[in-house]
Amino acid sequence: MKNKTALTLSLSAASLLTALPAAAQFAKAEDAIQYRQSAFRVLGHHFSRLGGMATGRAPYDAAAAAADGDVLAAVAKLPFHGFVAGSDAGNTRALPVVWTAAPKFKEMNDKMVDATGKLAVAAKSGSLDQLKASFGPAAQTCKACHDEFRKK
Repeated sequence: MKNKTALTLSLSAASLLTALPAAAQFAKAEDAIQYRQSAFRVLGHHFSRLGGMATGRAPYDAAAAAADGDVLAAVAKLPFHGFVAGSDAGNTRALPVVWTAAPKFKEMNDKMVDATGKLAVAAKSGSLDQLKASFGPAAQTCKACHDEFRKK
């Protein structure tokens, strides 16, 4: 069952990746919002699974951690592309500062992508200690961006 779930989620992530070139040309602002929210949903799911293992709330499973890390690293690169002009209104939790402080937002996004990449490497190491050591810094990059750029 775990392998089937990992495969399904990996295929979902792959389909998001193949949609990336199209993401640059959203037909409507709502499409961009839905795109980034979908990517964040997938990201959150895999991050939570790794977090459960890193914090002891879930049993450590090296194979599941590796699979989750791979999906996390790939999907972490996607949401940024959905923050296009005009997608600041509508069903979104993004604050207007995303667009008015775009360079800082991009910098924080890049830190998150880097930290989740390192978390993915740790997740594939087969070492719970390495997973634990990388989880906190990755979580902090997420929290920092949420604190500054997301509605509560």
